[in-house]
Amino acid sequence: MAFWDSLRQNRTAQFDSGGAATNAIDLTRRRPTVSLTKQGAATGNLRVNLSWKMRTSDFDSRPRQSGRLLRHPLKFFQPEPVQAHTRAVANVDLDIGCLYELADGTKGVVQPLGGYFGDLNDPPYVKLSGDDRFGSPSGETIFVNLDHRDDIRRLLFFVYIYDQTPAFDRTHAMMTLYPSNGPRIEIELDERAPEARSCAVFLLENVKGELVVRREVKFVYGFQGELDRMYGWGMQWGRGFKTGTR
Repeated sequence: MAFWDSLRQNRTAQFDSGGAATNAIDLTRRRPTVSLTKQGAATGNLRVNLSWKMRTSDFDSRPRQSGRLLRHPLKFFQPEPVQAHTRAVANVDLDIGCLYELADGTKGVVQPLGGYFGDLNDPPYVKLSGDDRFGSPSGETIFVNLDHRDDIRRLLFFVYIYDQTPAFDRTHAMMTLYPSNGPRIEIELDERAPEARSCAVFLLENVKGELVVRREVKFVYGFQGELDRMYGWGMQWGRGFKTGTR
């Protein structure tokens, strides 16, 4: 028992210390929150990155042929019959966005759609670095200036699929937070919602001066307006279009 107790203590220390750059905090249903303030990471620029890749399960689902070949060895020399995939490969364009509410009541959104790229040194202190339309390894990134944390009431980070077939179930997506100090924080979009077009990933809230990150991972079948209603932002929404990359 002493060995297992020691192992649990070491795991707890690794989660709380955040000293090594390789450490990561995984926010899950069972452990949904972490305090940036308690981690000593409530200053500087918080980098929030969205990355994704297509799942390969559609191509790996073909039944094994070894048993059939043992019974009929000559089948080995026959070409494999061509079968259409039941689900076409989707060119998914995931976008990161952030609904913000400042301490003075100002509300708005930072997102590629409509060209709302924000500002890092002036309100809303949230800045989108650019729009990745092809799922590159670097993904998409939003920066938050936590030196203005007293001006921020809450930020809702979300992901949506722009103008294409919903395919969250065929993507492996992750949102990663890189604070100025301590371990990175990872939130995996690991719940399958084939028809969803948007997902609220996490909330960053200023709770009596303490910055708290809370995992949400709530899929919806609409867009930003539905996320707005779910979290009570109270803004008006209309159809938007991408104007280009920055």
